[in-house]
Amino acid sequence: RRDNGAAGERRRRQVSVLISFEHAVLGYQQPVLSDVNLDICEGDYLAIVGPNGAGKTTLLKAILGLIRPIAGSVRTPRSEHRIGYVPQRDTIDTFYPLSVLDIVLMGLYHTLGPVRRPGIAERRKAAKVLDDLGIAELERRSYRSLSGGQKQRCIIARALVAEPDILLLDEPTNGMDLPAEQSILDLIDHLRNKHALTVLFVSHMLHVVLNHARKLAIVGDGRLTTLDTTESALGEHLSRLYGIPVRVLQVDGSAVVVCGTEREGRGV
Repeated sequence: RRDNGAAGERRRRQVSVLISFEHAVLGYQQPVLSDVNLDICEGDYLAIVGPNGAGKTTLLKAILGLIRPIAGSVRTPRSEHRIGYVPQRDTIDTFYPLSVLDIVLMGLYHTLGPVRRPGIAERRKAAKVLDDLGIAELERRSYRSLSGGQKQRCIIARALVAEPDILLLDEPTNGMDLPAEQSILDLIDHLRNKHALTVLFVSHMLHVVLNHARKLAIVGDGRLTTLDTTESALGEHLSRLYGIPVRVLQVDGSAVVVCGTEREGRGV
């Protein structure tokens, strides 16, 4: 029987939902975010934005399942999904002289268990991912000797080797120069299209967000608001979030974020 009307549409949408927040209160001993309602669906390209200390990391931990909601619920309607997590580069310990291949193989440890060591099959799989990301020649290089962009590709490879459904990145272009930043963003776009990945990323760089993500999860004042990046009132929402005038302009087909008054505005 064919579904019709709003009820049928809800059922069709439900099939594609990977993670669903329903009136969730997130935090630790005290709430950080309240009444969070968010569906993360197959194919989403979602950016999490907000001021420092607003709760972006708390939301990220809830998505990863590292914290449970204080109230409300976080559900996974599908029986299983895999998240490939790409942390900030400076969280990777460079004290040990690990090679690029060693770092990527870490992405398979959950399937190998605490005793089994990576074999030929795992090494070939890791090498293929490195080749797909254009850094096969770095396989034997020390991770700590790499540039920022190379390190970012390496830890993206570590996430991808486990064949995730969701790629979750925390500040993937932080501290990069413009060419490296654009290279990583183009790579993320390419991976999303090639592997039909659901992509979530945390960023404070609004020009990055608006020219790549399709939806925003705006965190501020203890709340979460979701918007399309094409929303006409986006500038008003961002102005309230950051407490300064924000305008979103289109220049040669790209979004440009201007802060301050028209006379004092600065691109972000």
